[in-house]
Amino acid sequence: MLIGCANYVFNRGILQNEWYSLWTQVGLFYGEFFFPVLIGICCAFLCRFEHINQNWNSILTAPVPIRDVFLAKLMMVGLLSAVTQAFFLSLYFIAGKWVGLISPFPSETLGWIFRGWVASLAIGGVQLWLSMRIRSFAVPVGVSICATLIGLGLYVNHLGMFYPYSLLTIGMGVLSQDSLAMMEHVLFYGMSGLFIILFCISGIRRLKKTDIVA
Repeated sequence: MLIGCANYVFNRGILQNEWYSLWTQVGLFYGEFFFPVLIGICCAFLCRFEHINQNWNSILTAPVPIRDVFLAKLMMVGLLSAVTQAFFLSLYFIAGKWVGLISPFPSETLGWIFRGWVASLAIGGVQLWLSMRIRSFAVPVGVSICATLIGLGLYVNHLGMFYPYSLLTIGMGVLSQDSLAMMEHVLFYGMSGLFIILFCISGIRRLKKTDIVA
């Protein structure tokens, strides 16, 4: 937020669209780089304790459906993402008042925050799947960094709707604040749901069918 605010203040002669201009600056760093990486860190942390001390054996032999193990972790990612989004929105409002914005607070911001949360669930599904397969804490986080950069390239080439990490950029209006058309809304939510379901099925199937090396 501080980096984005600094960019906005020092380039105020060019960035004259008040709240929307500030969003482009703070959203670029947050939605395009830091938030996806934070999701990767959360997912790696949620699987870290199962990868040590043979805890996968304890989890998978507990009287709990294996499906619920994966879904509970994804729900926790969703909760942490929701808290993060709410905190970011609060800081954005405070920052806008701090730099002296006087125009009305844009109602579109709530839509950007919500769509960003939906996209975070799609990314969370991918990262949980990776974190369960890879025992290292750092490798899945590194993958999220690389995937984010790839997502930026796909977004620029108008292929972002078909890649989970680009959906976050689209949903949060990071690089373009133009409203999504009706079909774009349908495609966004449809692809987000597809990625969530696909990686949930894949993650649950792996827990059921593959021996865990503890």
